Amino acid sequence: MADAETKTAVVTGASKGIGRAICVELAAHGYRVVINYRSDRPGAEETLNRVRAAGSDGRIMEFDVTDRARTVQAVKEILDQYETVDVLVNNAGITADGLFIMMSEEKWHSVIETTLTGFYNITKPVLEKMIRKRRGSVVSIASVAGLVGNRGQANYSAAKAGLIGASRSVAAEVARLGVRVNVVAPGLIDTDMIQAAPVATIKAMIPMARIGRPEEVARVVRFLCSEDASYITGQVIGVNGGMF
Repeated sequence: MADAETKTAVVTGASKGIGRAICVELAAHGYRVVINYRSDRPGAEETLNRVRAAGSDGRIMEFDVTDRARTVQAVKEILDQYETVDVLVNNAGITADGLFIMMSEEKWHSVIETTLTGFYNITKPVLEKMIRKRRGSVVSIASVAGLVGNRGQANYSAAKAGLIGASRSVAAEVARLGVRVNVVAPGLIDTDMIQAAPVATIKAMIPMARIGRPEEVARVVRFLCSEDASYITGQVIGVNGGMF
Protein backbone atom coordinates (compact mmCIF):
# COMPACT_ATOMS: atom_id res chain seq x y z
CA MET A 1 0.00 0.00 0.00
CA ALA A 2 2.79 2.43 0.78
CA ASP A 3 4.01 2.78 -2.80
CA ALA A 4 0.58 4.06 -3.90
CA GLU A 5 -0.31 6.07 -0.82
CA THR A 6 -0.10 9.49 -2.43
CA LYS A 7 -1.17 8.47 -5.93
CA THR A 8 -4.34 9.60 -7.67
CA ALA A 9 -6.47 7.40 -9.90
CA VAL A 10 -9.30 8.60 -12.16
CA VAL A 11 -11.91 6.01 -13.13
CA THR A 12 -14.60 6.87 -15.67
CA GLY A 13 -18.01 5.25 -15.58
CA ALA A 14 -17.50 4.34 -11.94
CA SER A 15 -21.01 4.45 -10.45
CA LYS A 16 -21.49 0.67 -10.59
CA GLY A 17 -20.26 -2.64 -11.95
CA ILE A 18 -16.68 -2.99 -13.11
CA GLY A 19 -15.93 0.71 -12.60
CA ARG A 20 -17.02 0.57 -8.96
CA ALA A 21 -14.99 -2.60 -8.36
CA ILE A 22 -11.90 -0.94 -9.83
CA CYS A 23 -12.31 2.09 -7.57
CA VAL A 24 -12.58 -0.11 -4.48
CA GLU A 25 -9.62 -2.27 -5.49
CA LEU A 26 -7.40 0.75 -6.10
CA ALA A 27 -8.55 2.34 -2.84
CA ALA A 28 -7.63 -0.83 -0.94
CA HIS A 29 -4.11 -0.38 -2.27
CA GLY A 30 -3.78 3.23 -1.18
CA TYR A 31 -4.93 5.24 -4.18
CA ARG A 32 -7.16 8.26 -3.77
CA VAL A 33 -9.87 7.82 -6.37
CA VAL A 34 -11.74 10.28 -8.58
CA ILE A 35 -15.10 8.66 -9.32
CA ASN A 36 -16.60 9.82 -12.59
CA TYR A 37 -20.25 9.35 -13.46
CA ARG A 38 -22.64 10.74 -16.06
CA SER A 39 -26.12 10.39 -14.51
CA ASP A 40 -26.17 7.96 -11.58
CA ARG A 41 -25.33 10.20 -8.62
CA PRO A 42 -26.59 7.73 -5.96
CA GLY A 43 -24.46 5.00 -7.52
CA ALA A 44 -21.39 7.24 -7.49
CA GLU A 45 -22.02 8.09 -3.84
CA GLU A 46 -22.21 4.39 -3.01
CA THR A 47 -18.90 3.88 -4.80
CA LEU A 48 -17.35 6.64 -2.70
CA ASN A 49 -18.72 5.02 0.46
CA ARG A 50 -17.05 1.76 -0.52
CA VAL A 51 -13.80 3.54 -1.35
CA ARG A 52 -13.78 5.02 2.13
CA ALA A 53 -14.64 1.65 3.67
CA ALA A 54 -11.60 0.26 1.84
CA GLY A 55 -9.41 2.75 3.72
CA SER A 56 -8.90 5.56 1.23
CA ASP A 57 -10.75 8.64 -0.01
CA GLY A 58 -11.53 10.53 -3.16
CA ARG A 59 -14.14 12.66 -4.83
CA ILE A 60 -17.10 12.35 -7.14
CA MET A 61 -17.11 14.19 -10.48
CA GLU A 62 -20.07 14.43 -12.82
CA PHE A 63 -19.15 14.79 -16.49
CA ASP A 64 -19.96 13.07 -19.75
CA VAL A 65 -16.79 11.89 -21.49
CA THR A 66 -18.42 12.61 -24.86
CA ASP A 67 -18.42 16.33 -23.97
CA ARG A 68 -14.86 17.34 -24.76
CA ALA A 69 -14.98 20.84 -23.25
CA ARG A 70 -16.45 19.62 -19.97
CA THR A 71 -14.05 16.67 -19.81
CA VAL A 72 -11.00 18.89 -20.33
CA GLN A 73 -12.31 21.22 -17.63
CA ALA A 74 -12.81 18.27 -15.28
CA VAL A 75 -9.22 17.16 -15.81
CA LYS A 76 -8.07 20.70 -15.00
CA GLU A 77 -10.10 20.63 -11.78
CA ILE A 78 -8.56 17.29 -10.82
CA LEU A 79 -5.05 18.55 -11.48
CA ASP A 80 -5.72 21.75 -9.57
CA GLN A 81 -6.67 19.68 -6.52
CA TYR A 82 -4.25 16.76 -6.73
CA GLU A 83 -1.46 18.16 -8.99
CA THR A 84 -1.15 14.95 -10.98
CA VAL A 85 -3.00 11.89 -12.20
CA ASP A 86 -0.99 8.71 -11.77
CA VAL A 87 -3.59 6.28 -13.09
CA LEU A 88 -6.39 6.70 -15.61
CA VAL A 89 -8.90 3.91 -16.13
CA ASN A 90 -11.13 4.36 -19.18
CA ASN A 91 -14.18 2.35 -18.19
CA ALA A 92 -17.09 4.48 -19.45
CA GLY A 93 -19.09 2.64 -22.06
CA ILE A 94 -22.64 1.88 -23.13
CA THR A 95 -24.48 -0.64 -25.26
CA ALA A 96 -27.24 -0.03 -27.79
CA ASP A 97 -27.66 -3.40 -29.41
CA GLY A 98 -29.40 -4.28 -32.62
CA LEU A 99 -28.77 -5.93 -35.96
CA PHE A 100 -26.53 -3.74 -38.09
CA ILE A 101 -28.98 -3.57 -41.00
CA MET A 102 -31.60 -2.11 -38.63
CA MET A 103 -29.28 -0.01 -36.47
CA SER A 104 -30.08 3.70 -36.26
CA GLU A 105 -27.43 6.34 -36.73
CA GLU A 106 -28.03 7.48 -33.15
CA LYS A 107 -27.33 3.99 -31.78
CA TRP A 108 -24.16 3.74 -33.80
CA HIS A 109 -22.77 7.12 -32.80
CA SER A 110 -23.78 7.00 -29.12
CA VAL A 111 -21.76 3.86 -28.50
CA ILE A 112 -18.76 4.97 -30.57
CA GLU A 113 -18.74 8.42 -28.99
CA THR A 114 -18.83 7.12 -25.42
CA THR A 115 -16.13 4.50 -25.75
CA LEU A 116 -13.81 5.81 -28.44
CA THR A 117 -14.24 9.58 -28.52
CA GLY A 118 -14.49 9.49 -24.74
CA PHE A 119 -11.08 7.80 -24.68
CA TYR A 120 -9.66 10.68 -26.74
CA ASN A 121 -11.36 13.40 -24.72
CA ILE A 122 -9.99 12.37 -21.33
CA THR A 123 -6.80 10.48 -22.18
CA LYS A 124 -5.22 13.30 -24.19
CA PRO A 125 -5.20 15.96 -21.42
CA VAL A 126 -4.26 13.40 -18.75
CA LEU A 127 -1.47 12.02 -20.92
CA GLU A 128 0.00 15.48 -21.41
CA LYS A 129 0.49 15.73 -17.65
CA MET A 130 1.80 12.17 -17.34
CA ILE A 131 4.39 12.82 -20.04
CA ARG A 132 5.61 15.95 -18.27
CA LYS A 133 5.95 13.92 -15.05
CA ARG A 134 7.42 10.99 -17.01
CA ARG A 135 5.25 8.50 -15.20
CA GLY A 136 1.73 7.15 -15.30
CA SER A 137 -0.45 4.24 -16.29
CA VAL A 138 -3.51 4.21 -18.54
CA VAL A 139 -5.75 1.15 -18.57
CA SER A 140 -8.77 0.96 -20.85
CA ILE A 141 -11.60 -1.51 -20.43
CA ALA A 142 -12.43 -3.10 -23.76
CA SER A 143 -14.33 -6.37 -24.20
CA VAL A 144 -14.09 -9.78 -25.74
CA ALA A 145 -16.49 -8.24 -28.28
CA GLY A 146 -13.62 -6.07 -29.50
CA LEU A 147 -11.64 -9.20 -30.34
CA VAL A 148 -14.45 -11.43 -31.60
CA GLY A 149 -17.48 -9.71 -33.07
CA ASN A 150 -20.85 -10.34 -31.46
CA ARG A 151 -24.07 -10.66 -33.41
CA GLY A 152 -26.21 -7.58 -32.78
CA GLN A 153 -23.29 -5.55 -31.43
CA ALA A 154 -21.54 -4.10 -34.48
CA ASN A 155 -21.37 -0.67 -32.82
CA TYR A 156 -20.07 -2.03 -29.50
CA SER A 157 -17.57 -4.37 -31.15
CA ALA A 158 -16.33 -1.55 -33.37
CA ALA A 159 -15.93 0.79 -30.41
CA LYS A 160 -14.03 -1.74 -28.31
CA ALA A 161 -11.83 -2.85 -31.23
CA GLY A 162 -11.05 0.81 -31.89
CA LEU A 163 -10.19 1.28 -28.23
CA ILE A 164 -7.71 -1.58 -28.45
CA GLY A 165 -6.10 -0.17 -31.59
CA ALA A 166 -5.88 3.34 -30.20
CA SER A 167 -4.39 2.12 -26.93
CA ARG A 168 -1.71 0.08 -28.68
CA SER A 169 -0.75 3.03 -30.86
CA VAL A 170 -0.56 5.43 -27.91
CA ALA A 171 1.44 2.87 -25.92
CA ALA A 172 4.07 2.81 -28.66
CA GLU A 173 4.22 6.61 -28.73
CA VAL A 174 4.74 7.14 -24.99
CA ALA A 175 6.66 4.03 -23.95
CA ARG A 176 9.98 5.91 -23.76
CA LEU A 177 8.37 8.73 -21.80
CA GLY A 178 7.60 6.74 -18.66
CA VAL A 179 3.92 6.11 -19.39
CA ARG A 180 2.37 2.67 -19.88
CA VAL A 181 -0.89 2.03 -21.75
CA ASN A 182 -2.70 -1.30 -21.58
CA VAL A 183 -6.12 -2.81 -22.17
CA VAL A 184 -8.22 -5.27 -20.19
CA ALA A 185 -10.80 -7.17 -22.23
CA PRO A 186 -13.43 -8.81 -20.00
CA GLY A 187 -15.71 -11.58 -21.15
CA LEU A 188 -19.08 -12.25 -19.52
CA ILE A 189 -18.99 -10.39 -16.19
CA ASP A 190 -21.82 -10.18 -13.64
CA THR A 191 -22.97 -6.59 -14.17
CA ASP A 192 -26.12 -4.81 -15.31
CA MET A 193 -24.87 -4.91 -18.90
CA ILE A 194 -25.51 -8.66 -19.24
CA GLN A 195 -29.12 -8.60 -18.10
CA ALA A 196 -30.43 -8.93 -21.64
CA ALA A 197 -27.72 -11.35 -22.78
CA PRO A 198 -28.39 -15.08 -23.37
CA VAL A 199 -26.34 -15.99 -20.30
CA ALA A 200 -26.97 -19.73 -20.40
CA THR A 201 -25.89 -19.94 -24.03
CA ILE A 202 -22.76 -17.88 -23.44
CA LYS A 203 -21.80 -19.83 -20.30
CA ALA A 204 -21.75 -22.99 -22.38
CA MET A 205 -18.98 -21.38 -24.46
CA ILE A 206 -16.82 -20.56 -21.44
CA PRO A 207 -14.31 -23.27 -20.46
CA MET A 208 -14.58 -22.26 -16.79
CA ALA A 209 -18.40 -22.56 -17.12
CA ARG A 210 -19.21 -19.54 -15.01
CA ILE A 211 -19.70 -15.78 -15.18
CA GLY A 212 -16.84 -13.60 -14.02
CA ARG A 213 -17.01 -11.17 -11.13
CA PRO A 214 -16.22 -7.43 -11.39
CA GLU A 215 -13.60 -7.87 -8.67
CA GLU A 216 -11.71 -10.32 -10.90
CA VAL A 217 -11.41 -7.65 -13.57
CA ALA A 218 -10.48 -5.02 -11.00
CA ARG A 219 -7.55 -7.03 -9.67
CA VAL A 220 -6.03 -7.25 -13.15
CA VAL A 221 -6.46 -3.51 -13.61
CA ARG A 222 -4.77 -2.83 -10.28
CA PHE A 223 -1.86 -5.06 -11.25
CA LEU A 224 -1.38 -3.23 -14.55
CA CYS A 225 -1.34 0.08 -12.67
CA SER A 226 1.30 -1.12 -10.21
CA GLU A 227 5.08 -1.23 -10.38
CA ASP A 228 4.78 -5.01 -10.60
CA ALA A 229 3.73 -4.38 -14.22
CA SER A 230 6.57 -1.95 -14.95
CA TYR A 231 7.62 -3.77 -18.15
CA ILE A 232 4.11 -4.28 -19.53
CA THR A 233 2.70 -1.87 -22.10
CA GLY A 234 0.65 -2.09 -25.28
CA GLN A 235 -0.96 -5.35 -24.16
CA VAL A 236 -4.51 -6.67 -24.15
CA ILE A 237 -5.25 -8.90 -21.16
CA GLY A 238 -8.33 -11.08 -21.45
CA VAL A 239 -10.38 -11.78 -18.33
CA ASN A 240 -12.85 -14.21 -19.84
CA GLY A 241 -12.71 -17.64 -18.21
CA GLY A 242 -10.74 -19.08 -21.14
CA MET A 243 -13.19 -18.25 -23.92
CA PHE A 244 -10.29 -18.21 -26.41
